Amino acid sequence: MTRVRLVDTSTRDGNQSLWGATGLTTGMVEAVGPALERAGFHAVDFTSSTHLSVGVRWHHEDPWERIARMRAAVPTTPLSLITTGMRFVQWDRSPGSLMRLALRCLARHGMRRLQIAEPMNDTAAALAVARMARQEGIEQVVGAVTFTESPVHTDDLYAKAAAELAGAAEIDAVYLKDPGGLLTVERTAELIPQLRTAVGDTVLELHSHCTTGVAPQVYVLAAQLGVDVLHTAIGPLANGTSQPSVTRLAQNLATVGIDVDVDLDAVAEAERILDAVAAEQGLEPGRPTEYDLRVHAHQVPGGMMGTLRRQLGEMRIPESLPAVLEEVGRVRAELGYPIMVTPYSQFVGSQAVLNVVTERAGGSRWDRLPDEVIRYVLGHFGAPPGPVADLVRERVAAAPRTRELDRPPAEPTEADLHRQVRAALGREPTEEEVVLRTVLPADQLDAVVTPAPPWHPRPPGGSLAEFVRGVSGLPNWRTLQVALGDESVSLTRREGR
Repeated sequence: MTRVRLVDTSTRDGNQSLWGATGLTTGMVEAVGPALERAGFHAVDFTSSTHLSVGVRWHHEDPWERIARMRAAVPTTPLSLITTGMRFVQWDRSPGSLMRLALRCLARHGMRRLQIAEPMNDTAAALAVARMARQEGIEQVVGAVTFTESPVHTDDLYAKAAAELAGAAEIDAVYLKDPGGLLTVERTAELIPQLRTAVGDTVLELHSHCTTGVAPQVYVLAAQLGVDVLHTAIGPLANGTSQPSVTRLAQNLATVGIDVDVDLDAVAEAERILDAVAAEQGLEPGRPTEYDLRVHAHQVPGGMMGTLRRQLGEMRIPESLPAVLEEVGRVRAELGYPIMVTPYSQFVGSQAVLNVVTERAGGSRWDRLPDEVIRYVLGHFGAPPGPVADLVRERVAAAPRTRELDRPPAEPTEADLHRQVRAALGREPTEEEVVLRTVLPADQLDAVVTPAPPWHPRPPGGSLAEFVRGVSGLPNWRTLQVALGDESVSLTRREGR
């Protein structure tokens, strides 16, 4: 049988797409790590700078500890980090000195593979990051051809980018990255053969999302057309807006005579652990998606969809999601059709939210402009793929912040970064501290607790809260006292209840 290799995306893209990047702690990824190691994946799509910053902010965890502990749990399978070119944590372009320092620290703590998804498909920019990564100790570099649908993106553009990446000594593999899950069976049949020809003998990978409900079919066809590696997820972190389920994909591929190079018994063990994580935290597992063409209009990527739902919930306007998604399509066209991948998807999404909220308050679209959108229109991230609407250019030109932002970005040296952090701390910092304190607020970093606690599944019987909820439904009691470990609750039932 023909064999394809698999990358597991559960701990990074699955977590981001379905659980807003906040669902997994260091202890949880460490707990599932041994099963992932035994499964024999080609690589584990483990983290991103966004995930590392979320761990600091939400879980008060040291990101370097998170990587090192996962490296210990997964000693031979390459751990992969994704970056969108010259960017680390912040939306703005990172100085070269910071990017180099971050890559050095990432490699030191156990990251072996880097996926570079340059958001403009700018191969020169991607290769600059690839060279830097190699010099700082990253062993494998995968360059992305990022897929979208627009009047200005063509198959010739994708094939040219793939050939340029594959021809570079720094690139080990090329992958077609479909963040919006936009590939259809028909487009896959057209595009994959062109990319297969363009990359020659270089490994070709595919990363898509189940957002439109088509990705499982696309993956089977891609494997038949010669894609070497497919990106999949496990159990509760598959499907929905995440990647196809490895278990079901293996069954489907076997039906057409293609084998997968993973141990499915180990995958089943990982699934049981992730099921326990989801149940303990009340997190909704991913479910197969019905065919949904609406995604082709807004193109919000799977990872951003989870984050957008969380943010609208925090703003107490979760019902605004349909209006925001409709506005996303309009904003993207007016900004010249940027590819909906980090950071541009966040720029478009933030502007869409502002436009919806402003109109509800009686204002006009584009009345409020985030700094990142101003910088984008000014060309700080490169030339937009298509023309920017006159309305947008006029609003940017009139904005007071434009004069402040219309200047070349700072390019501090490593010594400059070190000096700034040393002055703030009052002592000599490590390189890891220099990286984090350059890009994250000091109060968040000061709240970090180490080591992060381990995670173990709760024993059968559930939590005290679950027990109390169950008992509250029983009749004929007035008072109840419950103790479980260090937790205790005393309840008194009101009359008539």
